[in-house]
Amino acid sequence: MNTILECSHVSKRFGKKTVLQDVNIQIEPGHIIGLLGPNGSGKTTLIKLSCGLLTPSEGDIRILGKPVDPSGKLKIAYLPDKNSLSDWMQVSQIVDMFHDFYSNFDRGKAYEMLKRLDIDPKLKLKTLSKGTREKVQLILVMSRNADLYLLDEPVGGVDPAARDYILQTILTNYNEEGSILISTHLIADVEQMLDRVIFLKEGRVVLDSSVDDIRTQNRKSVDELFREVFTC
Repeated sequence: MNTILECSHVSKRFGKKTVLQDVNIQIEPGHIIGLLGPNGSGKTTLIKLSCGLLTPSEGDIRILGKPVDPSGKLKIAYLPDKNSLSDWMQVSQIVDMFHDFYSNFDRGKAYEMLKRLDIDPKLKLKTLSKGTREKVQLILVMSRNADLYLLDEPVGGVDPAARDYILQTILTNYNEEGSILISTHLIADVEQMLDRVIFLKEGRVVLDSSVDDIRTQNRKSVDELFREVFTC
């Protein structure tokens, strides 16, 4: 089985501040993994390193055994934690742009999801609510036939009803031969969809475990263990 993402002894510094330190992670196909930790723990930095937006200060990152390069980036679908789309564009124009830019983008799938979520493709992004803009951005990411989906706080800024839509969209539309790494601090909302969790604390991996092992060995839910590990 090919390893999709491998981080070996990865550290990242910004000036004198160390954000990640000696991170070792392997992600195989067919998993939904929670990258969990409080704000400032290094989750976003690790995701940006994994998709090639940042380079490690130390260590090595590989996608399907190769360094992160333009061909490797095509295998990654990345959802940033902030809206990165142009507000003046119509939703249909953004779909066309993604279709032109990514060879693994499925335009038909995007329009199916837009219809299912009752989003009019003719509307400009700036006329949509924040929650609907979040859904559009997610639809674009999940319409790609990628090997690895890197989702940074996909439910962080929306109301509980929108969270349910977003999580269901993720579960029903990703390439099941690939894997999802989902970053969040809202553990209770995502716990039921995860089969593995990675806890980041002050830039270090403090736990890497299957959800089943947490429940059987620790006799706790992931949310309960998270609160215990990250108690103030």
